[in-house]
Order: sequence, then structure tokens, then C-alpha cells
Amino acid sequence: MGKITDIEPFKCAVSVIIPAYNEKPRIIHAVEMTQCTLRNANLEGEIIIAEDGSNDGTHELVAKMAKADPGIILISSDQRLGRGRALNRAIKASNGKIICYIDADLATDMAHLPELIGAVINEGYDIAIGSRYSHDSEAKRNKIRFFVSKEYNWLVRLVLGSELCDHQCGFKAFNRTKIINLLDEVEDNGWFWDTEILVRSQKHGYKIKEIPVKWKESDSSSTVNVLEDSSEMGRQIFRLWWNLRKKSPSQK
Repeated sequence: MGKITDIEPFKCAVSVIIPAYNEKPRIIHAVEMTQCTLRNANLEGEIIIAEDGSNDGTHELVAKMAKADPGIILISSDQRLGRGRALNRAIKASNGKIICYIDADLATDMAHLPELIGAVINEGYDIAIGSRYSHDSEAKRNKIRFFVSKEYNWLVRLVLGSELCDHQCGFKAFNRTKIINLLDEVEDNGWFWDTEILVRSQKHGYKIKEIPVKWKESDSSSTVNVLEDSSEMGRQIFRLWWNLRKKSPSQK
């Protein structure tokens, strides 16, 4: 696991956000792995749990963790906000110069986290994202979901003009200044948040690096309704296309 040593830790504090909705069985492991990864990479920072109206005891468990460790911060909601809105709240409340977020299932190999952060700190990228479909990536998932995901990303590139291979991998890092400026433009409160933030970032000319990752589908994916979610994502793609078209001077 690589180290980031050319910038002093206190000057590159990192905020790692973990969205959590009913993640009690694995949130402790996710936090411990994140702490270990940051420590081994010579990075200091905070871990923010963006708890989103869970009803399985996630809130109570994380509250105990946060009380015992000041490096763990709980941001919670009494009701379900949606992934996008929960991330917006957590990002605005974060303190890090670099802001990351990772999925609680750790589907992406955490060994890639130093490279993700390093792309922003050392290489000057505004955003770095894990990519399951870049050359050299290793992604293991259900064949149907693999096909739907590939088609979805193709549609985003075709309709929205994105140049990225993978928009929805839950493994991203942002330059705080750049991402804060974009948050209020993003309209989606759910899963499409990832795609919208990346498409809008490209429209603003932000530099984005895709990093090939090792990724393994978790058991939680079985709870996802592929057809229903795909239909909603399709609607969101055309909603964003229409909104961008209305605001584009070239279309007036």
C-alpha cells in the first residue's frame, strides 16, 4: 500500500465519507479498514458517517464509535434523505482539503485509496474516481448487472457527452474547493448524484482522473431492482440533458 509523503499530513487532511443506510453489520469493519489505510499512507483526517435514516441500529452503533474516537464524526438524519442529499450534507460539514467517499461494503479494494487521494494531492486533478471499466480494472459482478451498468455508462457518454468509463463506482475523491462550488447545482438526491456531479464537473472543465480498480460486487446488490433502477436512471439522464440544454448559451 503506497504512502503519500511529499506533503505534510496536516496540510492535506482528508475527509473520508461513508454513506450508511442500514449498515450496522459492516460499518465497524469499514471504519477500521479506512483508518488503517489512511494510517499506512501517512495521512491524517476524519471519517464521516453520513447516516441516512437507518432503522437497524446503525445510528446508535456509530454514535458510540464517535463518542469513543474524535476522528469519527456522525452526521445523521431522522428520516431517509437519499444518497445524494446525505452526501451533500456530509461534504458541506467536512473539514478536509481532500474529500473522499467510499461505499460501506468496501466493494472497491481499499488498496487503491492512496492512489485516489494522491491523484488530487500530488497530480493536480480536481476529481479522481475508481473505474470498474477502465483498462486493467478487475470487476466481478452479476452478468445482468454488468450488462446494464455498461449500457448505462454508454448512454451517459452518448446523451450527456461524458468522457468517462464509469460514473457510478462508489469510490471518489474531490478537491474540496472545486466540489463545494458544484454542490448546489446538483439536483438529484439519490443514486444519480454520482453521474450528475461528474457530468457537471466536466462541463466546468474540471480535470478528472479515472483509476482502474479491483472491485467485487457485494451481497447488498441483490436488494437492487435492476429494471426499476435502470428506468429511473434513464429518466435522470434525459432530465439532466434537458436542464443542461436549457442553460447552454449555444442552444439559445
